[in-house]
Amino acid sequence: MLLPTCLVGSYPQPEWLIDRERLSKQVPRVRADDLWLVSPDKLEAAQDDATIIAVRDQERAGLDIITDGEQRRESYSNRFATALDGIDIEKPGTVINRNGRPISVPRIVGPVRRRQPVELRDLQVLRANTNRKIKATVPGPFTMGRQAQDDYYGDEEAVAMAYAEAVNAEIKDFFGGGADVVQIDEPWMQQHPDKARRYGIKTLNRALDGVTGTVVVHLCFGYAAVVRDKPPGYSFLPELEQSKAQQISIEAAQPKLDLKILHELPSKTIVLGVIDLGDMTVETPHIVADRIRRTSRRRAAGTDRGGAGLRHEISTARDRLRQNEGDGRRRGAVAPRANGDLKHQRRLLWPALDRGQRPRLSVPSVVT
Repeated sequence: MLLPTCLVGSYPQPEWLIDRERLSKQVPRVRADDLWLVSPDKLEAAQDDATIIAVRDQERAGLDIITDGEQRRESYSNRFATALDGIDIEKPGTVINRNGRPISVPRIVGPVRRRQPVELRDLQVLRANTNRKIKATVPGPFTMGRQAQDDYYGDEEAVAMAYAEAVNAEIKDFFGGGADVVQIDEPWMQQHPDKARRYGIKTLNRALDGVTGTVVVHLCFGYAAVVRDKPPGYSFLPELEQSKAQQISIEAAQPKLDLKILHELPSKTIVLGVIDLGDMTVETPHIVADRIRRTSRRRAAGTDRGGAGLRHEISTARDRLRQNEGDGRRRGAVAPRANGDLKHQRRLLWPALDRGQRPRLSVPSVVT
């Protein structure tokens, strides 16, 4: 394979499934059940249908590694973080987010433990609906620790290590369930570099103890629709050379990242973000190819980060990915991994989706 391509993780959810207008204005850290537009008794089936749509779009776009588009999530982290023992979801806590604003977060009131798989069924639905390689995503222990109010441990490293134990068990179940790649999302390492240097790599490596499959760690500066002004460099990145992960996924297109820093990650495969989700102009294959050629490192291509904050009145998310197929492959650019998720980009896939109707799709039975 010349240059593997994939999404970071999320993909636009249909407008019949979730209130995208409200979702575009927030990144929930606690549960936000009121965002879903489908009744609770039909929600799982609707999310399965949305997953199949996301899978087919990625296949049509020519992507090599397929995700479930995180169709069941209100954000990349809250589905897993709020499903663990030791969390009071009825009385959330508060932390300061990346924009300096207070936000509601999970409140830790006891030992953080994963009693059972959280997102394994999501992976099984994905595996049942594509023959291509698949990737599962899970929030990282450092990021979840920073996104929680600790009223139990009294030690932020202990909090992160507890989350690492839960992530480790989830990752092993992912690979046991058929995942080819597992991605750990650790964007808050960039926000808290000093703390990340102190214990971030330690907790990340604990999450990977005994893991034998391909693992990628994703760092970024935030959803394109939420964080407009991004720095030209990472405050925490070279340190990941000491991690057990084989691949590092970075946002590079929107912030116009200086790629010289990648020389400090000599043993890692770089999953390079080459689609700028902060710009609604669809890139030409030439632009994508030029972005890829900026580094001679061993690499894969994709989006800068998740597109959960995007809206697009011009083209579908599928067309955005497909634009770089064909000519881009001949130029060494292939259908790229976008710089992030495409979750909030406007969908115009079929007329039914914009008329508030559900497509008539079903999911094969999976083992639960």
